[in-house]
Amino acid sequence: MSESTPIYMRIHDQIQQCIEEGKWQVGDRLPAERILAEQFSVSRMTLRQAIQTLADEGILERKVGSGTYVASQKVQEKMSGITSFTEIIENQGKIPSSKTVFYKVVKPNLQEQEALQIDGEDKIVRMERIRYANEIPICVETTSIPYEFIMNLDKTEISSSLYATLAKKENLRLGKAVQHITASLASDKIADLLELKVGEPILQLRQTTFLKDGRPLEYVRSKYAAHRFEFVLEK
Repeated sequence: MSESTPIYMRIHDQIQQCIEEGKWQVGDRLPAERILAEQFSVSRMTLRQAIQTLADEGILERKVGSGTYVASQKVQEKMSGITSFTEIIENQGKIPSSKTVFYKVVKPNLQEQEALQIDGEDKIVRMERIRYANEIPICVETTSIPYEFIMNLDKTEISSSLYATLAKKENLRLGKAVQHITASLASDKIADLLELKVGEPILQLRQTTFLKDGRPLEYVRSKYAAHRFEFVLEK
């Protein structure tokens, strides 16, 4: 490593190497900053810079009042085809779950009308859910669905695993999805729901999912904790 490399980055690399070599496993709590600073022969300020950089990269996770832990691997969504959140989590050996924050039959706003190609007098179901992997909040998801597609289903069926329920009970088959991804910062509400600090980075996803026959099925706005989730593009 070059002598010009900042000291905190050298400590960053040494801590990362310790994790990669298995000295600290996923979920392990790191020693106190004072102990680590002595171990690496640096000031606590320099040590803190290295820790924060690793936390920003999602390698470590800082828990207020508890300490610093080795973070679990980020949940990944491969951007090729349509996959449900439940499938994504299960495919990575984790346990998916959801908590419904809001669920109501309402009239669509202008954004929903445009995305779902419906009129202002049509009805939709709008629901907001927190999606979890191993009980860790990954994203806040607001989903809007034309009422005609789900009028025969109950709330539990819709809010648990929508795609599987529609395929099984309504024989509706998915076609394509159009996605838009942007970066943002957590608001007070999102920080509270995702157990983040206000202003922490988040990923925002807007997705319109279509059926095989071309009709829009759902319009989703999701906000992901950036250090717990990543999108992987496959070409």
